[in-house]
Amino acid sequence: MTNRRDALKTLGLVTGAALAPQTSFGKEQKKPTGKFKFCLNTSTISGQKPGVQKSIEIAARAGYDSVELWVPEIKAFKEGGNSLKTLKKLLDDSHVTVEDAIGFAPWMVEDDTQRAAGFAQMKEEMEMMAELGCTRIAAPSSGVKTDVPLDLFKVGERYKQLLDLGRKTGVMPLLEFWGSSPVFYHFGQALMAAAVANDPDARILPDVYHLFRGGSGFDCLKMVNGKLIDVIHMNDYPSDVPREQQKDSNRVYPGDGVAPLKQILTDLSNMGGTKVLSLELFNLDYWKNDALTVAKTGVEKMRKVVAMI
Repeated sequence: MTNRRDALKTLGLVTGAALAPQTSFGKEQKKPTGKFKFCLNTSTISGQKPGVQKSIEIAARAGYDSVELWVPEIKAFKEGGNSLKTLKKLLDDSHVTVEDAIGFAPWMVEDDTQRAAGFAQMKEEMEMMAELGCTRIAAPSSGVKTDVPLDLFKVGERYKQLLDLGRKTGVMPLLEFWGSSPVFYHFGQALMAAAVANDPDARILPDVYHLFRGGSGFDCLKMVNGKLIDVIHMNDYPSDVPREQQKDSNRVYPGDGVAPLKQILTDLSNMGGTKVLSLELFNLDYWKNDALTVAKTGVEKMRKVVAMI
């Protein structure tokens, strides 16, 4: 009778196993194959107050592929008597796309009335961003109470409802966590909520600073693949401020801090597909400088760290 080992020999598997190179967990063997797009989150130059039109022009001149706009600045543009068609034409003429929108609708809150208002706000903002050709919007934990733990099962169920709304409007919500939040600060929490949603369109919007600030670390990125991450907020953080004391304003250009960016970018690339690297900074010193210079410096530094892999 042919035993298991004989069968394996017949298939050539025993010999192949013997000749195969030895590997160990934690050692990446394959060469990254993914692609990156470079995006400017307008927070990076918001301190100079250029306005949304000028920010788009700056992004184009600096060499970015796209921008990440803030919903409040789009609303301010409209309230100033301007048309979104004008903004869309500027984007088209500048060959710049809108990758994502940063909004703060309270869709996750426990109060039914407030949550309904949050969903209505999100619908309005999704429809507004759709006019600009934007297909994504951030979905953070805006408005949630910080003195009681979040029920992540409920968060997942509400995120599912938000995804349904996104499919109707054409603008999909990206689940975002903030490292300084007392209740929704960890990649693992976002991952659980996304899993509870049980939806193929579920996406998480991570941030280098928030992964560090909330204690998620970066090896968690090795646990996911495929399309779970489309966009990541790129930045870096210094070593001279304790993790729990760091603020958004402590963020620095990629490569100017101590974040393991080579590892992060390698893991993102290995997920496959195109990943959007969106430079999101709130550095008070950078805001004192020329906005175009800051934007150019940012994209140059992102290209430099990408070249490391």
